[in-house]
Amino acid sequence: MNSRAANPLIHLELHTGDQVGAVAFYTRLFGWRQERIHAGNGSYLTMEMGNGVGGGVVECEAAEHPLWLPYVDVPDIGLTTERARELGGEVLLEPREGPEGWRSVVSTPEAGEVAFWQSKTGR
Repeated sequence: MNSRAANPLIHLELHTGDQVGAVAFYTRLFGWRQERIHAGNGSYLTMEMGNGVGGGVVECEAAEHPLWLPYVDVPDIGLTTERARELGGEVLLEPREGPEGWRSVVSTPEAGEVAFWQSKTGR
């Protein structure tokens, strides 16, 4: 197997209705360190998961069941999002710029949801 994936998984984000409970569980289970980041109208809890994979926990009222959303590093957010659409994916979030880069989210009934990430600093 290839030791470096062409588009590596770089971030896992948990969407849950109980942010405090979820963070407490994973901190006790795995010892993942947490840090609260204040952004926009709310806050975001980051989790250091090890091996270069970052994570975060978002509290969502609409989250009936907790959902892990993987973020995949891509070289061109627009092209990758459009390619996913061509392959039958539904774009849930069009490419959006943030302080560190761009992200988008797509979904398919067969493959679930996945987020794409393009860093402003390159790969």
